[in-house]
Amino acid sequence: MKSFDGDCSFQVSSETERFLCERLLDHKQPISERFRALFSLRNLHGALPRNALIQATRDSSNLLAHEAAFALGQMQDAEAIPALEAVLNDLSLHPIVRHEAAEALGAIGLEHNVSLLKNSLVSDPAQEVRETCELALSRIEELMSTSISVSESSRFLSVDPAAPAACSSEVLLNEDKSMYERYAALFVLRNLGEEEAISAIVESLGANSALLRREVAYVLGQLQNKKASLALFQVLRDVNEHPMVRHEAAEALGSIADNQCIALLEEFAKDPEPIVSQSCEVALSMLEFERSGKSFEVTENKKDSVPFHAGTSSAAGVLLSWISVYEQLCLCYFLKNVQICRPNSVCLIESNESDPMIL
Repeated sequence: MKSFDGDCSFQVSSETERFLCERLLDHKQPISERFRALFSLRNLHGALPRNALIQATRDSSNLLAHEAAFALGQMQDAEAIPALEAVLNDLSLHPIVRHEAAEALGAIGLEHNVSLLKNSLVSDPAQEVRETCELALSRIEELMSTSISVSESSRFLSVDPAAPAACSSEVLLNEDKSMYERYAALFVLRNLGEEEAISAIVESLGANSALLRREVAYVLGQLQNKKASLALFQVLRDVNEHPMVRHEAAEALGSIADNQCIALLEEFAKDPEPIVSQSCEVALSMLEFERSGKSFEVTENKKDSVPFHAGTSSAAGVLLSWISVYEQLCLCYFLKNVQICRPNSVCLIESNESDPMIL
């Protein structure tokens, strides 16, 4: 899963929007190209992007399906609740997809979601899904009992499954504590970012809960600390580890992105588990775009633009340019109404009542 700030949205033409939806749902495209479309659509609002992401939650790629569910939660779009409920209740879907649907319902954070989460808490056969429902219910309960805004996000540009709390590393490592308490400890340690905190986070990769191990790997990717590399190597190499944990380890290694990380990603891009191999493929593709100074996400510009995919009829007339994903998010979050330029790219932020970002 990737970090996303719900306040960061940009406007594109209806033609570009349709193209992105078609690209997301096109099974003939490489998984990395479909992820590019997904990461772009989650920055948009409205029925067309939402419905494309909803359709993607039923994709044959469990990796893509779970990321689509995650995106719907990060967008905090209440219109997606019925579809997310259907995904959560469909036991034919992979647990990683049902888990993300439950987390998305918690991220949206409405009281309406409580009853369906309680139902899955007792009825879902997968432990990771039940634990996610427990987390989501605790988050909604906290939202209802405090003044915390449902749209409030961390400085890491993500809507966290639990609010950071003033607690110590002992809580994170204590198997007797509730999942919500341990998640809260994880996020406060992440926000501290100190070496001692990172050591405790790495140690928690040995937790009994696969769900917690997955979140730990995700947080290590957010921190991008090379001291976590060895532990993440071990997770990715462990074929007995849960695929969703190995998936997050692969994404975290892609965030750290030194030569050893890249070599391991190239090796496991051939892993027999599709969730793992596709994660490595997407991470490598993102790194390739970053090295070239382009964005993995699709953005539209009114000038200095280049064709996205020459020769594709559905993309005719779609003109696009690029800026790094990290810069795009940070500029939108911190530098609204400021024009920023860097070599080979243009970032144009226009100001009006809704503060759209047009790149």
